[in-house]
Amino acid sequence: MTIVPITSTDLDATEVSWFAALCSDDYQFLGVPDGNLRSSWDHCSQIVKTAEQQGFRNILCPSSYQVGQDTLSFVAGCAPITTDINMLAAVRCGEMQPIMLARTIATLDHMLNGRLTVNIISSDFPGQTEDSSYRYQRSREVVEILKQAWTQDEINYKGEIYNFSGLTTDPVRPYQSGGPLLYFGGYSPAALELCGQHCDVYLMWPEKIEELQGRMQAVNAVAERYDRTLDYGLRVHMIVRDTEAEAREYADYIVSKLDDDQGDAIRNRALDAKSLGVSHQAKNREIADDHGYIEPNLWTGVGRARSGCGAAIVGSTDQVLSKLEAYQKMGIRAFILSGYPHLEEAEHFGKRVLPQMKTCSLPHEYGRVPAGVPATPLGNGVRR
Repeated sequence: MTIVPITSTDLDATEVSWFAALCSDDYQFLGVPDGNLRSSWDHCSQIVKTAEQQGFRNILCPSSYQVGQDTLSFVAGCAPITTDINMLAAVRCGEMQPIMLARTIATLDHMLNGRLTVNIISSDFPGQTEDSSYRYQRSREVVEILKQAWTQDEINYKGEIYNFSGLTTDPVRPYQSGGPLLYFGGYSPAALELCGQHCDVYLMWPEKIEELQGRMQAVNAVAERYDRTLDYGLRVHMIVRDTEAEAREYADYIVSKLDDDQGDAIRNRALDAKSLGVSHQAKNREIADDHGYIEPNLWTGVGRARSGCGAAIVGSTDQVLSKLEAYQKMGIRAFILSGYPHLEEAEHFGKRVLPQMKTCSLPHEYGRVPAGVPATPLGNGVRR
């Protein structure tokens, strides 16, 4: 039985995703920049193509003010070079005027024939620091406007920040029925409120099993107030080898040249460096054993040189499978994985673990993707 009620109760598969290192986040040795692993179009698009070839069902495209690829531009560029993999585009709410954001998302959704999913981000913008309550109010209004754009004939919205009246939704109609699924992560009360009311998949970063259970229970309590259920996802790094000893040896290897001051600098330059979620990842490192493990096969060493998701599942093929199956039994239906370097680790996981997992595309499981071109103005609908 799952920890809490979930949307995909009867689903016996999971959406297994990989990560596109758009924001200067690919290394052979953590904290040691390598020009061959820079976040160029050539390198990042190769990660996407490799993930698709390996059988991953979605790929997270992050957003940050760092040298690399702009998220939505990159997703657009991936449309003609992929056929099956979904694209999980991180959208930092407020960076783009909401109506034009809705139009951009609709365009991408049509370019991808319904293979778009959206990761809602609420954070400061580069060079700005704003009150948390304002940021979440802004994010809430953006999400509510997007939902109007995707489900109604007109956008009529009166909020504290945005006001729109009498706008036809013809230019913002997406390919998918009801619009792309919304993935969301955050631990503050305002984050849980926004996710519980409006989003589809609640994303968590790696912690002890009991901590993850508590996260799920907290956001479910909010969702129940709105008579909703959610699905749950886990964003975690991966090191899988034929034996546990080999996997642990590789974990030690990738941090063997890490200077702690450089690691601090990498963590602090991220836009989410001071978030509640990041503080919990730092706490994991404090309670870990002498080798960096907080529970069997969960290693916190990645967080020494990375903000955000800061732990990896480390082990043999069987150990990794068992760990993922335990998460699935809890109610987790989406895994967003990554590893260093991203190309090589996608292949390790793709060859060892992925063939033994039953995978799915959540937008298809939710019935969002039509069988043919939809009757929208950008599809087969009437042109007015």
